[in-house]
Amino acid sequence: MKRAVFVVLLGFISHFNYAQNVTGDWYGNLEVQPGMVLPLVLHINETDGTYTGTLDSPDQKAFGIPITTVTYADATLHVAITNMGLTYEGAVKSDAHIEGTFQQGGQTFPLALAREAITVEAPNRPQEPQAPFPYKTEEVTFKNEAANATFSGTITLPKVVFKGKKKLPAVILISGSGPQDRNEELLGHKPFLVIADYLTRNGIAVLRYDDRGTAKSTGEFQGATSADFATDAQAAFDFLKNHPDIDASKIGFAGHSEGGLIAPMVAAKNKEVAFIALLAGVGQPGDELLMDQGFLIGKAQGLDDEILRKNRIAQEVMFGIVKEYYGNTPKVKEELTTYLSNALDQNPEMIPEGSSKEALMKREINTLSSEWFQYLLITDPRPTLEKVTCPVLAINGSLDLQVPSQKNLENIENAVKKGGNTDVTTVEFPNLNHLFQTTTTGSPSEYATIEETFSPEALKVLSDWIIEKTK
Repeated sequence: MKRAVFVVLLGFISHFNYAQNVTGDWYGNLEVQPGMVLPLVLHINETDGTYTGTLDSPDQKAFGIPITTVTYADATLHVAITNMGLTYEGAVKSDAHIEGTFQQGGQTFPLALAREAITVEAPNRPQEPQAPFPYKTEEVTFKNEAANATFSGTITLPKVVFKGKKKLPAVILISGSGPQDRNEELLGHKPFLVIADYLTRNGIAVLRYDDRGTAKSTGEFQGATSADFATDAQAAFDFLKNHPDIDASKIGFAGHSEGGLIAPMVAAKNKEVAFIALLAGVGQPGDELLMDQGFLIGKAQGLDDEILRKNRIAQEVMFGIVKEYYGNTPKVKEELTTYLSNALDQNPEMIPEGSSKEALMKREINTLSSEWFQYLLITDPRPTLEKVTCPVLAINGSLDLQVPSQKNLENIENAVKKGGNTDVTTVEFPNLNHLFQTTTTGSPSEYATIEETFSPEALKVLSDWIIEKTK
């Protein structure tokens, strides 16, 4: 499942002597992996010889982050954020230019700072549709009253609406994990925009929406689980079935990654759902899925077998703790702290270079004890899939390292059929990754560098299947 691949600095204070003037605003573009650039803005102020500052990470919607420790001597600016294992050291070349190195979690990146924002050439995304579009586009809002959330979204309606010939079949897109906008935008790609454009050009109306608390939608994302997000998807369904151009008997869902876990939750309870399409959807229990994911991605990153073995053992123990004390977050944190402290003392090589035991423990415990993660770990999607009675399509790529294709497709098919529903179709596409891009390794590090946003072959299979099921 998809999650943010880089956590940016949580702040620094500044105390330094200087030859050049370092106060004011500094702009830099941090290339965290090929094709993925994270803009940063550093604001430094001076009062009576004391320096303070804040940091912005605009793409992560983080602004005004307080700065903690900064020194400036011998024309060198040094920043250290110990609780995140993060440092920045730069040579101040002039009042307008700093050349330096950013380090975090054992990784090192060059980072230059300048007085003006540095323009980055937009990555080539040949599939991204451009206006004018040969279909109608509506900006809409709908509510999930129980969550006190108002959602902002876009409906695209095929040309047939303009001619008044018939009401349309429709699909609601459900995003993967993490706060996603209506286009499921990540790493310069907009998969849901590409999918919506393709389906609409082929006669299928599409509703896509910003997740709760994200972009133009209100509500609280933090603390919500997949079950909560299922109520958001149900709210989208309730809204769409009253649209004058939509056939209420032909509305389904297409969910990507975690969205493929959520769609069956809605369909199992709501028998009005006409179909569900699971794009890299989940058929494994959460703990099993994450252990397989960790192994495959680690292998692709070149970790040796001994490190992979130790990672697996640590995951088994930590996931077991979460499952045993599920819902009792203080106890989960207490048990994880005890285990991780002892494990890292015995295996200090597991601490990434440039990080610290304390920083690593804080990150791991905060992640593992979150409501979302706890729920994911204890969730087995198969009993829910057994209750789905509408047609099911499950597709995935053979090189998906986040939701392993063969195991999850088999589990989905077997569970749906076990419940008595024989209308289930599974397709594995060769050489596609978790985002349905054509690739050679499947590694997440390639997502940003691949120009293709979503395989045309996979788009055609999805479109043809929906058209067939909504004749």
